[in-house]
Amino acid sequence: MEAQVESQHKACMAKCLELARKSPPKPTNFRVGAMIIRESDLSTIAQGYTLELPGNTHAEQCCFIKLAEQHSTTEEGLAKAITGPHALYTTVEPCFKRLSGNLPCVERVIRQSSWIKTVYVGVQEPETFVGQNPGRKMLEDAGIQVVLVDGLEDEILAVATAGHIKDA
Repeated sequence: MEAQVESQHKACMAKCLELARKSPPKPTNFRVGAMIIRESDLSTIAQGYTLELPGNTHAEQCCFIKLAEQHSTTEEGLAKAITGPHALYTTVEPCFKRLSGNLPCVERVIRQSSWIKTVYVGVQEPETFVGQNPGRKMLEDAGIQVVLVDGLEDEILAVATAGHIKDA
């Protein structure tokens, strides 16, 4: 049974990786894919990728924006519009700081802690832009479980950092 659940998580992460591939490679961000899954029936209720929507958007942010539109509410209003436990899958750990001035993804997820109960991540956020990420602890302190999904790390990092300038 545990192997089946593990393979389901890996399959969801593989779908997120395919979403991440749609993000344009740039030297100033990570290419990330994300999905929100309803835990009761394992259906995908939203998906997104970095820069999918206008405004220097991150993958998780795109999921929330699209969900808010589906529910005719704001991102802040989602906590009232959605009930029951859901999980967020994201190829790279949610950011805790945005250099662009946008709300960090960790804060966006914490705002939805009434219904997002687990965050599954493919890799921890590399320290490239903002240093060490305390996001996992922030999420856990808010009552959200964070689970690392093993098996796709190398591929996720290759996609996430495509377009970055490599040290010579």
